[in-house]
Amino acid sequence: MKLNEGFLDSMKEAFALFRNSDPAAAAEIVKRAMRGEQTDAAPTRHDDDIDRTRTRFADVFQPRRDSQPRQTVADAQDCGHFSTRRYANSAGQRSYKLYVPSSYRDDPLPLIVMLHGCTQDADDFAAGTRMNALAEAHDFMVVYPIQPQGANTSKCWNWFKPGDQQRDQGEPSLIAGITREVMAQHNVDPKRVYVAGLSAGGAMAAIMAQRYPELYAAAGVHSGLPVGCAHDLPSALAAMRGGKTKARAGKVRPANVSDTSTPRFPLIVFHGDADGTVHHVNATELVRGFTVNGAAPGHPSSIDTGARKHTIRRMTSPEGIPAELWTIHGASHAWSGGSSNGSFTDPAGPDASAEMVRFFLEHPLGH
Repeated sequence: MKLNEGFLDSMKEAFALFRNSDPAAAAEIVKRAMRGEQTDAAPTRHDDDIDRTRTRFADVFQPRRDSQPRQTVADAQDCGHFSTRRYANSAGQRSYKLYVPSSYRDDPLPLIVMLHGCTQDADDFAAGTRMNALAEAHDFMVVYPIQPQGANTSKCWNWFKPGDQQRDQGEPSLIAGITREVMAQHNVDPKRVYVAGLSAGGAMAAIMAQRYPELYAAAGVHSGLPVGCAHDLPSALAAMRGGKTKARAGKVRPANVSDTSTPRFPLIVFHGDADGTVHHVNATELVRGFTVNGAAPGHPSSIDTGARKHTIRRMTSPEGIPAELWTIHGASHAWSGGSSNGSFTDPAGPDASAEMVRFFLEHPLGH
């Protein structure tokens, strides 16, 4: 579906209705717009109301991008091999980029699957997270599945759609297929395969780890959302804003969306407490059920290292599964410690990439 003026007007109208506590009408407009049908505009709206709706819509789907130089593909390659490939199955097809470090000599290496945020692509996300440079330093591979605009007009992973939340369906089947294809074509250590993402990519990373516990040893979620907190666009917007949706409260759950309790995989979460796009409450929801010595959500450790001040909570589930929650004080919707060569990064924060790699390598599958 092409992004056109009529579709944007429909989305603006739907969001305005949602903000005015009419989610049913908003959902109907979204459904009709997705089918390409005409939708009726509101009877009257003043220009300033339209401007406010447009601003809110932009805030949700197009987070503020700092004025930053873009890194070239050549720069992102570092000194390893960065190649583009394509995977297809019954759910569709996706391109992806694979980074293989220069040290690779067919010895088994860890693999990290990186899921970009909205409006991003593989080169942008690699540049912003500097994950390829870390791959050179620590000897692991990185794969970046790419969400095309044809699948989502803002290139977001569709984490809020029931069909894209389930094992062996939709986008999860494509991402898992890409992971397995890389494992089949390279010598990857099957006990050290991990998944991480930003924003919509972070929400999808949580889905992947929850739905494929035999494939991914641990997950990293940056500025993302918990599994099952939304089942359509209105509930997604509510979850992003920090509202307690019916699905999150456990009162309503679509029949094809399975129950989601405490994650059954090692989890490291980063989130800015000044995030205006995805509310920080989603970070605490991600680690719900993890405790330290019977105290929830864990004993905080406030740190000031010259980067942004941040609080770390190290936790354990009742089954002994570890988790870490990093709250970056004063940070917005951006990858903490990322490079200014990529979009949606906060160079002033602690290095989320390095900490995720450290956490991942400490937790192989089954340990």
